[in-house]
Amino acid sequence: MATQSPFSFLNGLVERAVQVVQPPNWLVHETQQRIVLFLNHVLMQEREAMERLVRQKGRVARVHWRNFNLALVVTPAGLLNVAAEDAVPDLQLEITDSNPLAMAQAALTGGKPNLRIEGDVQLAADINWLVDNVQWDVEEDMARIMGDVPAHTIANLGRTVAGAIRQFVGGRKTDIVASDADRQQP
Repeated sequence: MATQSPFSFLNGLVERAVQVVQPPNWLVHETQQRIVLFLNHVLMQEREAMERLVRQKGRVARVHWRNFNLALVVTPAGLLNVAAEDAVPDLQLEITDSNPLAMAQAALTGGKPNLRIEGDVQLAADINWLVDNVQWDVEEDMARIMGDVPAHTIANLGRTVAGAIRQFVGGRKTDIVASDADRQQP
């Protein structure tokens, strides 16, 4: 007898919530602005990333997942900004994974979501390079606020917790895949 994952209830709950909840436009706009601020903060820590993006200035990339969209335009400084709503995208990235919990599990284990890509190949290659090579140095940002020793201690604790979560999720992922396969067999 196949056992059902205790997380299947959460999958269904999240699925229904994403379909039903439609945030107000002001919240969507503010969230997009905060995402752009964060991305630019990370990009400014990596000079080569900005140099790559300068070559793509004025290009628009639109990311789509379910009913969520984010269109970003590359600025002449090699940073990002929210594109105008009527901007024609040079590159469209559609995240084809529909299950947010499965996407979170994949991210925690170092995976990337499944994408459907249409448009400018060079812009897609540069964005892929950014995803693969640019990382947020959380410890450095914390050190600016609280000093080196506390930041290093908290970062080590965070890495330990993240490693334990990855190990747990990695083990759960294989259990969930196995239970899904069992349910699909007659």
